[in-house]
Amino acid sequence: MSVQPSTVESVLIENRVFPPNEALVRQANISGMAAYQALWKEAKNDYPAFWARLARENLVWTKPFTRTLDESNAPFFKWFEDGELNASANCLDKHMGTPVENKTAIIFEADDGAVTKVTYKELLARVSQFANALKARGVKKGDRVVIYMPMTVEGVVAMQACARIGAIHSVVFGGFSAKSLHERIVDAAAVAVITANYQLRGGKELPLKAIVDEAIETGGCESVKTVFVYQRTATTCNMVGGRDITFAEALAGQSTDCPPVPVSAEHPLFILYTSGSTGKPKGVQHSTGGYLMWSKLTMDWTFDIKPDDVFWCTADIGWVTGHSYITYGPLAAGVTEIVFEGVPTYPDAGRFWQMIERHKCSVFYTAPTAIRSLIKASEADAKVHPARSDLSSLRIIGSVGEPINPEAWMWYYRNVGGERCPIVDTWWQTETGGHMINPLPGVTPLVPGSCTLPLPGIMTEVVDETGQTVPQGAGGMLVVTKPWPSMIRTIWNDPERYKKAYFPEEFGGKIYLAGDGAVRSNGEATKGADRGYFRITGRIDDVLNVSGHRLGTMEVESALVAKTDLVAEAAVVARPDDLTGEAICAFVVLKRARPTGDEATKIAAELRNWVAKEIGPIAKPKDISFGDNLPKTRSGKIMRRLLRSIAKGEAITQDISTLENPQILEQFAQKL
Repeated sequence: MSVQPSTVESVLIENRVFPPNEALVRQANISGMAAYQALWKEAKNDYPAFWARLARENLVWTKPFTRTLDESNAPFFKWFEDGELNASANCLDKHMGTPVENKTAIIFEADDGAVTKVTYKELLARVSQFANALKARGVKKGDRVVIYMPMTVEGVVAMQACARIGAIHSVVFGGFSAKSLHERIVDAAAVAVITANYQLRGGKELPLKAIVDEAIETGGCESVKTVFVYQRTATTCNMVGGRDITFAEALAGQSTDCPPVPVSAEHPLFILYTSGSTGKPKGVQHSTGGYLMWSKLTMDWTFDIKPDDVFWCTADIGWVTGHSYITYGPLAAGVTEIVFEGVPTYPDAGRFWQMIERHKCSVFYTAPTAIRSLIKASEADAKVHPARSDLSSLRIIGSVGEPINPEAWMWYYRNVGGERCPIVDTWWQTETGGHMINPLPGVTPLVPGSCTLPLPGIMTEVVDETGQTVPQGAGGMLVVTKPWPSMIRTIWNDPERYKKAYFPEEFGGKIYLAGDGAVRSNGEATKGADRGYFRITGRIDDVLNVSGHRLGTMEVESALVAKTDLVAEAAVVARPDDLTGEAICAFVVLKRARPTGDEATKIAAELRNWVAKEIGPIAKPKDISFGDNLPKTRSGKIMRRLLRSIAKGEAITQDISTLENPQILEQFAQKL
């Protein structure tokens, strides 16, 4: 791996500081900076003992662990390895016999606004019954199960049921194509797929089962023995005899009692595929013990969760945010949570605010992309402005998926949080399992656009390309210098790729390279109030972040070039976008003359639809420009830095003396 330094051309100088609410500080789970520093002191004095205490206090173990951290085969770190537990039991069974068992676990609001409530006791029965249905079809501990589901209670039930019997789930976002689903089924060698006939989004029925059929029919999916089909709508779908079974058929006669299977703390809980800078998605493998402990603990720390809170994370279970802060963290914390089907703009763009009022939501966690789109909507139509809804139930609001720009932060703080709710701007990744750097509601003075300080025990630095810490105020690469319990364990079936991607030899093979650039404040702008605060500056590799979803440039390029009747060559870069954070820009060379006018528009639309089919709608390029060739050096290397400048609308000021065909730059610049 060649590690490139992160260049930070300009960093916003932000001098606005918002101290924590004193009333909130007094009752916070971590109350005041002294309490935060005490936890840090404990972690630094005895790192393994710190994590051992937290693991014992936050999880129920069927067999207590005696070994905390095993670093003997770094970077394949192991935590609490000789201990045994079950993730589902820690989310459900532990609440039985307590007042929580009759508490509402999930408030489900469907796409059409219909509301269903499920108690913890009812959820345990449903999970146990589905776990028995899995076992009846031969699914056992260690088997992989792909879940391709809409945002419903059944999606959470499916994940929990897999965990209950020790099966390893791999959830695939319902917006991904048959090709993407096929790749994941094959790589995981899944024995079963759990899906639905359709999903509902914005008043429309979108097929899921038909996409599963297409994926399996592609070939190489012989491992799949069963497809479980949840009938989300009344519309019929194709059912393959001997393989496919409806939920109703699978659950018929199954007991609502299923003893949880104890597994090692290092037993894989799930595989979640994320994009890399090469074409093949990476199967991020997470453990059971360390991951679950951190999901639960960050509920307590980041969200300052209380027994009477109503928590709402707007993510999809197809992403890690939905794993940690829908399926596992809230249930392990015994909190009532909202599960939402649909889109924030249907039936109108006031839906989020109306739902907060309707369900008395107190902790709200969403993405900057959603915030930016709702700002735009509220400016266009006062009827959907947050001010039209009663948001007084809110006490904490959060941001996830990508850095939030300061002006969006201020709008969120004023119009949603009423200038009383702290914003927990969280930096973390699929690979980290849970929050890493973010404010704590009862501790941290807030600075718009900054994720502030690392959580206790998370050892982060900003370094240069040699691994040396850079001065505060200087840009560099974000790294984590010590292992932590919820970290990625490996890439499924590809340990060498794991080492190369995350623990490069240039850094000694033991330091986690996050892949993000960062700056740590020197406190100059705020007279020291934000000294040491982190600000994320963007990716240092060829990974795009579109609406908080990570996509490899190589994936999109490969999809474009797969249109073999049309495309000869393609290069993909990102540019900043007010709505989605980053927008995908594609530079394309066709196997025919460069198109212009209406023909170019028509071909661009065809290519967008093709990419949506190959990867998913999220991967559609926003800008497509055509040229006679790509800008290359005389050795054949594509000059991506020049394409990035063109995509951003910047003048080309870089040295282009090594460019073989400088006239190409003008072609692309004119089109964009």
